[in-house]
Amino acid sequence: MQQYEFDARLWEYGGEASWVFVTVPSDVSADIRARPRPPRPGFGSLKVGVRLGGTSWSTSIFPDAKSGCYVLPVKKAVRTAERVDDGDTVTLELTIRE
Repeated sequence: MQQYEFDARLWEYGGEASWVFVTVPSDVSADIRARPRPPRPGFGSLKVGVRLGGTSWSTSIFPDAKSGCYVLPVKKAVRTAERVDDGDTVTLELTIRE
């Protein structure tokens, strides 16, 4: 099982339904991409488990062509529970579940 811990800044993708993400650091993204795995649908997304502070959840990470890294959505319930939001730097534990 691939596990990573890293610090990243929360950033908001504007629009009608504003989503908040973190960009998975380039070294972690490169390591994730380098691991062989069977192709799957979903724009190259990968299922992951995440822990931020005392909150854990399941989601997916998605490749971002602009940065060359994966991005991870951080849902509002998590941000509220952990009292963090856009612009804050957080420590995340990420487990690849593929």
